[in-house]
Parts: sequence; structure tokens; C-alpha cells
Amino acid sequence: MNKDIVEGKWKQIRGEAKVWWGKLTDDDLDRAAGKFEILAGILQEKYGYTREAAAEEIEKRMTEFEDNLKKKTQPASVK
Repeated sequence: MNKDIVEGKWKQIRGEAKVWWGKLTDDDLDRAAGKFEILAGILQEKYGYTREAAAEEIEKRMTEFEDNLKKKTQPASVK
């Protein structure tokens, strides 16, 4: 995953992030500001993840987020 996706879509992702990671506060999200490495560090602090686990968690969520966006924007097939 391109780490720029997190930053580029941060405004959309921010609300989802509070659902995905309930321990994150608004201050945490403000501090992350869409920066992949900062968000990974915050997840390490709050959840005790290793750096690798935090990165994998973010990538998994971003992939799910992107897939859901694609589903919403694809036109229904004509029968």
C-alpha cells in the first residue's frame, strides 16, 4: 500500500479510525494527521503493537477502506 493514501484520504479515514481503534482520542488523530509513521507509533503506544504489527494493521484497514469505496462507486450491473 502506498503510505500516501493514508495522508491523502485522512479526512475520510479519520472517522473510521475512531471506530477501528477505539482507544484513539481526537488528540491522537490530530497528532497523526494522516502520517503513516506517526499513526503506527500511536497504535504501538495505545495497543502495544510491534512496529510491524501496527503497519500491518494500518495496511489492512486501508485496503478494506479502499475496497469499500470501490464498491460504493461501482454502478449496479444492468440486467
